[in-house]
Amino acid sequence: MMQRNTAVIGLLTMTVLLAACNSPMPPDRPAAATAAEKSDDVIGANNAIATLALPPAKPLAPNPEYARFPRYVGTVGGKEIEMRLGAKTDEASGVHGEYRFAGSPSVILVAGDRDGDTLEIEESNDGTHITGNWVGKFASDGSVSGERMNADDSNSQPFELRPAVAGVTVPANRDARPAAPSLEPAPPAAPAAPTAPRNAVGGTSNVIIGE
Repeated sequence: MMQRNTAVIGLLTMTVLLAACNSPMPPDRPAAATAAEKSDDVIGANNAIATLALPPAKPLAPNPEYARFPRYVGTVGGKEIEMRLGAKTDEASGVHGEYRFAGSPSVILVAGDRDGDTLEIEESNDGTHITGNWVGKFASDGSVSGERMNADDSNSQPFELRPAVAGVTVPANRDARPAAPSLEPAPPAAPAAPTAPRNAVGGTSNVIIGE
């Protein structure tokens, strides 16, 4: 009886072992790949933590030096704005300044060039990164209109600005160079017309030459 039980137990053991051998095995994964995934997860988590730990960008306050610049009022994308725009001291056609939306205490910096009646400026809301581009044309009354776009030239919006004080605008160009000398040879001088003798009457001089 005991031998029969032992045989049964042995048979069951063999069955379990065979079932275990036939069970699907998980695919082998290289240890290097697993380590790289863990490293990526750690780096991603650290970057997320670092980003959250950064202080928020502080809004820019108005620059007192720009308060003396010509002031423009108008709209961009249908929103009312006020812009201070003046000439740079180190660039003949350079302009810079700031603008802000109506009711906002913070400003957005602008800088670029005015060439004749064309205005091209870039903006930055943090003083470091370019956040927009402006391209416009000045009219004879000093007003300027055109398009404002994001840094990647997307989301184009019309803008219209006019001087808050009539006649007070940013100068078109302060670099008044004298005209370049001509390389053409100067034309020959015209011969002088003959002149009649002094006190001549009817082409005959009244000067007595001799007795």
